[in-house]
Amino acid sequence: MKATDTGNPEYFHKVVDCQYACPAHTPVPEYIRLIALERYTDAYMINWESNVFPGVLGRTCDRPCEPACRRGRVEDEPVAICRLKRVAADNKDSIADRLPAIPTRKNGKKIACIGAGPASLTVARDLMPLGYDIDIFDNQFAGGGMMRSQIPSFRLPLEVLDEEVNYLLDMGVTTFFDTEVESMREVLSKDYDAIFVGTGAPRGKGLNLPGLEEAGDSVHIGIDWLSSVAFEHIESIGKRVLVLGGGNTAMDCCRTSRRLGGEDVRVVVRSPFADMKASPWEKEDAMHEGIPIYDNHVPKEFVIEDGEMKGMVFEKVEAQYDEDGKRSLVPTGEEPVFMEADDVLMAIGQENAFPWIERDLGIEFDKWDMPVVNESTFQSTNAKVFFGGDAAFGPENVITAVAHGHQAAISIDLFCRGEDTSQRPPPMTNLVSQKMGVHEWSYDNAIEADQRYVVPLAPLDKALVDRKLEVELGFDRDTGYKEAERCLNCDVQTVFEETRCIECDACVDICPTDCITFTTNGEEEHLRTRLEAPASNLAQDLYVSASLPTERVMVKDENVCLHCGLCAERCPTTAWDMQKFLYNVTKAGQAA
Repeated sequence: MKATDTGNPEYFHKVVDCQYACPAHTPVPEYIRLIALERYTDAYMINWESNVFPGVLGRTCDRPCEPACRRGRVEDEPVAICRLKRVAADNKDSIADRLPAIPTRKNGKKIACIGAGPASLTVARDLMPLGYDIDIFDNQFAGGGMMRSQIPSFRLPLEVLDEEVNYLLDMGVTTFFDTEVESMREVLSKDYDAIFVGTGAPRGKGLNLPGLEEAGDSVHIGIDWLSSVAFEHIESIGKRVLVLGGGNTAMDCCRTSRRLGGEDVRVVVRSPFADMKASPWEKEDAMHEGIPIYDNHVPKEFVIEDGEMKGMVFEKVEAQYDEDGKRSLVPTGEEPVFMEADDVLMAIGQENAFPWIERDLGIEFDKWDMPVVNESTFQSTNAKVFFGGDAAFGPENVITAVAHGHQAAISIDLFCRGEDTSQRPPPMTNLVSQKMGVHEWSYDNAIEADQRYVVPLAPLDKALVDRKLEVELGFDRDTGYKEAERCLNCDVQTVFEETRCIECDACVDICPTDCITFTTNGEEEHLRTRLEAPASNLAQDLYVSASLPTERVMVKDENVCLHCGLCAERCPTTAWDMQKFLYNVTKAGQAA
């Protein structure tokens, strides 16, 4: 194998698994260390620069960072990264003096953002400090998009959402709320230099089953129903409720139903329980509130008697998987299952809808009626129009929408300056040695058993009678500190210098995970099998040195390294050093 190019900023970025897994690439270990130091405002601002909505995401994020956490190599549970984000948000001081200054003299460029969800708000957050004028249009009465309309208040209090949305709107954004954009042609005819579309995936999918028409108002589209609840158009529901679907929206629907009067609320899903799209903690929360989940049930028809819906009939199935892992749902042959229901909520997916975009404007659409969008620049086939969030590639989540917004803002800035949008500025990185003395380091990384702390919940009897009562209470400061101490500081990298190595193998002897091997070089496939512990995870790289005097090479399996620093402590020649790696994704206006 070739020697590893550690000068490539993406190399060590990939090793910081949590940050790498985050769509917005938030510097997770950096802000967790600050929480442990009780520097909550500093920790919040690191998050705000990256993910824009720390208080929102600290409560609602899908947590792609946590399955990647290295603590999961030591204990069963990763660091509660998401909930620590909330610790920073809940304990911060005023950030008014830390927000970017907005120039009074503008740059003469004007941008329209259609939709006031997380993607559009992120675009505004990045472009306003550069002197752009931003107009935001949305059909709701306030900003936030699906964060306001589809995330229940018991998960996301409105005061938290309003605070973080207003940070952005108060930068001087011109808002046009309660405004339905009905024509892209009309928007293009105005004096905008670029247009960003962040309208989300506003159309909920339904099931056209026998009896649907007769069921009438007893059947609801999940996301529309949640919006009606959020805006207080709906305040009650029948006692018997069926929720169809296995995603996070289904979990929000069933839990909201319990709070609006549903006594017998059931989730019914086609797939096996393990295959449900809902996050594990979302399923746990629903079941904690007494909501059963019936898996492997395919809906067949609505049962109507005397003009009223009585329930639904389901066919029982079992999942079978072929050699490629593709799933088929095969009927078991058992008798159909009837479940009573006064109301049915269909939460079986969302899709995009662009009836307001005329098809003769140079914006191409694919066979699924989605706009053709460049995956790096977020630019459409009409160079003036950009897409992001769910509007770009279909339904995802808040943190992905934020990531899209950052990248789209870079492209819009480049486009407005007449530069090539494909020439992306590189990220900002640095490596700083943590050495303070012969055996002293500026960080602590003891590898010891340290189980994840449990987030306290509001009493169930109170939570189920108050739709707006927040269920998760969050960590207090003491527990937040203890949870922060579980972080293994995987952004502190093991950096090897071949010229200092005397090949004593002391680092091999002391390594607790057998991740270091000195051996003859070879092709990667074969080399992975010859290490002290075979490196079977191909998703993570091998760190390979240049040839040493004995013609061996040092090979380190980045997948199992715990960044404990014992190799650097033991090394008699300082061939190993522990260096903190900081990776910040470039924002609009930050040139190379």
